[in-house]
Amino acid sequence: MNRLNYLLRRLLQAIPVLIAIVVLNFLLLQLADGDAVDVMAGEAGSATPEYLAQLRESFGLDQPWYTQLGHYMVNMAQLDLGYSFRQDAPVLDLILTRLVPTLLLMVSTLVLSATFGCLLGLFAAVGLNTWRDNLISIFALVSYATPLFWIALMFIVVFSIHLHWLPTSGMETIGAFYEGWDRVVDIAWHMILPVTTLSLFYLAAYTRLMRASMLEQRGMDYVMTAQAKGLPERVVTFRHILRNALLPVITLAGVQTGSMLGGSVLVESVFGWPGLGMLAYDALFSRDLNLLLGIFFTCACLVVIMNLCVDLLYTFLDPRIDLQ
Repeated sequence: MNRLNYLLRRLLQAIPVLIAIVVLNFLLLQLADGDAVDVMAGEAGSATPEYLAQLRESFGLDQPWYTQLGHYMVNMAQLDLGYSFRQDAPVLDLILTRLVPTLLLMVSTLVLSATFGCLLGLFAAVGLNTWRDNLISIFALVSYATPLFWIALMFIVVFSIHLHWLPTSGMETIGAFYEGWDRVVDIAWHMILPVTTLSLFYLAAYTRLMRASMLEQRGMDYVMTAQAKGLPERVVTFRHILRNALLPVITLAGVQTGSMLGGSVLVESVFGWPGLGMLAYDALFSRDLNLLLGIFFTCACLVVIMNLCVDLLYTFLDPRIDLQ
């Protein structure tokens, strides 16, 4: 019951945060030059001022910014994200079609990078100042310092072009029309390169943090007490040190949700992954403000939900956390 009350309270606290994000995103996009009408006129090659004024009136772009903001906030309260005049479809429908691929990429990246990062950090801390610790530290440093786009391109060159092991782009094989388990295998096969590319950067951060956290916890008084009781080193490490060392890593995972969504834009562009990143990229260059605002709002909701999950996971790892 305490956790349920805690969850409801945190959800209520998230409402003003989301409202502030919606208002801020709207105002920032209003400062950008141009709109969808300018892009459409440029693509048409020529357009009269009367026709441009008629388009802006039909899109509601001729109204003052505060009037547009008021209409937008009313629509958001009704979960109406607006209409994309460039895509000729409701914004919510466009986002829902791209949300699953992005979540698939993001969750897979988070699980892979956090799991292997914690394991590598654990192995490095247990074998402090050995060849294993040095090798893991060098790997983490190189992975963190290497640009994502370069890793993605090199993976395509090596594994797709030269070795012909993995597909270069897309989420599924075009024209294959797989169903059932065959489709799952096909999607998983296409996920290997983008997930691995995006995971390498975050894996390095989790490895370094986990190693530092393990070493910090090893010097705590409760560890010395456990060792003085005669507990085996393996029990001390896995039952006492590891549980507390995971807390900073979980915190970082929640904080990095937003940057992971941003990094997925680059990875989706390189690998042609049909997610929110590619949709945001297209919406930006076409000045589709309604679609951009909807994507930003969706990403903000994902970050809030992720941080809420992190807070709940805290309560399981550390019972000392007060839920009141």
